[in-house]
Amino acid sequence: MADHKPKGISRWLFTTNHKDIGTMYLVFSFIMFLIGGAMAMVIRAELFQPGLQFVEPNFFNQMTTLHGLIMVFGAVMPATVGLANWLIPMMIGAPDMALPRMNNWSFWILPAAFILLLSSLFMEGGAPNFGWTFYAPLSTTYGPPSTDFFIFGVHLMGISSIMGAINVIVTVFNMRAPGMTLMKMPLFVWTWLITAFLLVMVMPVLAGAVTMMLTDRHFGTSFFDAAGGGDPVMFQHIFWFFGHPEVYIMILPAFGIASAIIPTFSRKKLFGYSSMVYATASIAFLSFIVWAHHMFTVGMPVKGELFFMVATMLIAVPTGVKVFNWIATMWQGSITYETPMLYAIAFVILFTIGGFSGVMLALTPVDWQYHDTYFVVAHFHYVLFPGAIFGTMAAVYYWMPKWTGRMYDEKLAKIHFWLSIVFVNLTFFPMHFSGLAGMQRRVPDYNIMFSDFNMWSSIGAFGLGLTQFLFLWILIKTCMLKKGEKATDQVWEGAEGLEFTHLPSPAPYHSFDTPPKVD
Repeated sequence: MADHKPKGISRWLFTTNHKDIGTMYLVFSFIMFLIGGAMAMVIRAELFQPGLQFVEPNFFNQMTTLHGLIMVFGAVMPATVGLANWLIPMMIGAPDMALPRMNNWSFWILPAAFILLLSSLFMEGGAPNFGWTFYAPLSTTYGPPSTDFFIFGVHLMGISSIMGAINVIVTVFNMRAPGMTLMKMPLFVWTWLITAFLLVMVMPVLAGAVTMMLTDRHFGTSFFDAAGGGDPVMFQHIFWFFGHPEVYIMILPAFGIASAIIPTFSRKKLFGYSSMVYATASIAFLSFIVWAHHMFTVGMPVKGELFFMVATMLIAVPTGVKVFNWIATMWQGSITYETPMLYAIAFVILFTIGGFSGVMLALTPVDWQYHDTYFVVAHFHYVLFPGAIFGTMAAVYYWMPKWTGRMYDEKLAKIHFWLSIVFVNLTFFPMHFSGLAGMQRRVPDYNIMFSDFNMWSSIGAFGLGLTQFLFLWILIKTCMLKKGEKATDQVWEGAEGLEFTHLPSPAPYHSFDTPPKVD
């Protein structure tokens, strides 16, 4: 019989295979990561010294807007969806995702959305210049003509996310292997299931906000126009009701990744599995009642400030449970420090630093001082870069041998890790000090007193950007050139030439190839 399997470009255009779609998501997210990173380089080049050096203030604001949107919606979220496509069916013993055609569609909507967004750079008035949070009236009354393309792009991203989330929910509930109850699922599946419910609940909220923006701009409504009886602060409430759960949409899958990697390289079972599940669900619930901690300076009543302050500090409790459980898993384990474990440990440490600065910002009187300064930029970058992005890199290194059948170059991977860890801290740690001293974000010029901090941050950013090309080479070498040792089930049972035959065996890469046995 003739082989009717699609080949060439049609294989990728029409594929319904969860592995192919997962690969496309991951490749797309890495391209977006490089594009968004290039925009960050423009920002840091301008901020290298005080004064206006390279770009006009309006173009600087366009770069800050697009950098944020591309990194959040184009790099981090598609990367975790790619991992979900690759891993969830294998982890629960399913042959594929439940809705494979919709899976393909949900991916191909994304390139269209970002072509719309990036094309705004070449339009009259330039790209959107109002920040990734697109507050009204900057985005409604004063937004450039390209704002409409931005609105349609956001709608497409939302449609893609909702379809992907529905697919995950249906797959997990309907396609688990016999004997795999919910409380036997790997933590990565649990975190993605909860993430999927968050996406289904909050993406329509974002869609509503940008639809109201569109009607304010072109159809005579006044949702956010005070002159017509609207309220610009209402936009902030709607946006952050989406925006704060969105932060956890980006970080929860990384929690699941750390919960897979740390037990493997500690040669121990995960400490407190059920408490990790309940902590994840608690974080998801609490993320819906803390949105206004982004808005302490709008003039809300003191009772409102107190409620959101206490609720925000409360969310640190389930997060602390997770950090405790990861540390308890490593405690007295026979740890080896291969690249995935290095990234997982860095994730735990640096994410915790980001969490500490988040507790500081939860305090209303403190937030009044730090609001819209570089302290906030340092806080959320410590959560997102070492959190979501390091988590994704850990996952790629951890599961790449399973995906490709080849081991990556461990020496190059460790160089990539150590350079990344040095440059991440060099980039973002000085921002705490410039922010505490009062340097405002989203401004291309600044007082000379902040020049040293900005110089170090810019040097770190350039180093961090260049380091990711080493990551690209490692991926090309392993995935495309097929160089490296062949991976086996036992790849992690030895380290540095020693066989740990007397230790419990870690979970091998191929542990999900066969469905679990019925009890």
